[in-house]
Amino acid sequence: MSVSLDLLKSQMNLTGTDDDALLSHKIAAAEQWISDQIGKDLADIDPMPATLTEAVLQLAAAWYEQREAVLIGIDANEVPFGVRDLIRPYREWVL
Repeated sequence: MSVSLDLLKSQMNLTGTDDDALLSHKIAAAEQWISDQIGKDLADIDPMPATLTEAVLQLAAAWYEQREAVLIGIDANEVPFGVRDLIRPYREWVL
């Protein structure tokens, strides 16, 4: 993982270790989703820009907080506002 568990827990103001496995999974899923969107593996980007780290943190936190694909009675977005903007400059365009 490019983003540490401790950094995500700090972002979310979480303490304890009860959800560490789930949080690690959310980081891995967010990193894979972003890698798929930009067309390159985040592990190959060194150093990792702060904007990509922020995108991983926002996405992992959102998926941790909202664990279902569909919620009834509230507005929900598939991807948190701003994540696509944070990753856009790193996208590999193929023409």
